[in-house]
Amino acid sequence: MQANGHEHVIEVTDLRRVYGDGFEAVRGIDFSVRQGEIFALLGTNGAGKTSTVELLEGLAAPSGGRVRVLGHDPHNERAAVRPRTGVMLQEGGFPSELTVAETARMWAGCVSGARPPREVLALVGLEKKSDVRVKQLSGGERRRLDLALALLGDPEVLFLDEPTTGLDAEGRRDTWELVSALRDRGTTVLLTTHYLEEAENLADRLAILHEGRIAATGTPAEVTAAQPSRISFELPAGYFVGDLPPLDELGVCEHETDGRLVRLRTRELQRAATRLLVWAETAGVELRGLDVRSASLEEAFLGIAREASAAEGREYAA
Repeated sequence: MQANGHEHVIEVTDLRRVYGDGFEAVRGIDFSVRQGEIFALLGTNGAGKTSTVELLEGLAAPSGGRVRVLGHDPHNERAAVRPRTGVMLQEGGFPSELTVAETARMWAGCVSGARPPREVLALVGLEKKSDVRVKQLSGGERRRLDLALALLGDPEVLFLDEPTTGLDAEGRRDTWELVSALRDRGTTVLLTTHYLEEAENLADRLAILHEGRIAATGTPAEVTAAQPSRISFELPAGYFVGDLPPLDELGVCEHETDGRLVRLRTRELQRAATRLLVWAETAGVELRGLDVRSASLEEAFLGIAREASAAEGREYAA
């Protein structure tokens, strides 16, 4: 299925956003999101995530570049885009004296073709809180209400800004399952989150923003594969790092020791692990505490941020 004849539901080309004081929050980024895909925008505070999402939602016009949602300019053609999208902001700001049910009914009156409020409240696990005033909800319950209202119009495109902030572990998992089910039904989801585990579990693809630019993009596996994997173990008694196979032959790019503990980083995990195990077998020793793993998304995120900062520093110095 394609939206208005377009394979990509969201298309961003050389997008820029400059604020009145001259601060360039978004500095020429390109990405696209396919129909029925979950796409995560990651980045530290100030990286440009919110500035980008506001442009996609049509809340402001770009300072430069082009953005299309469902084939339309979301700012200048807002009437064509807004009824087909759902937005979950970081904080809804709903009237505190209204009950959950009253809030949902009020919001449904502002949405074209709204689903029954009771139905969306059940989707997010708030059916038993219908008669509770908003001010009496916990932080996590308010986030569930925010999500319910974003789903009232059965949107084709769903924008989720930090959707699980304040939720406990069970609530977070329930939300992940709901978002995944929406994706499986064909809903396109653009997600911002500070929880890297959330992006790793949910996102089909992601982009990491750093100071207004995209520092890395791809599937979670592709982004993590670009970072070194880790091998750690305890040296057998009587052995030293120099007794191991030559580290360059293991593809090791970094190593450190802490007493008997050795930590290696390599971009050739299978070859390094195989050579180490063959060496240990031949030497008749055991590598206690052996831990072999690919880089996590968190490690990739931090590594990319460091590399991007270093590149910015070199560019500035030049």
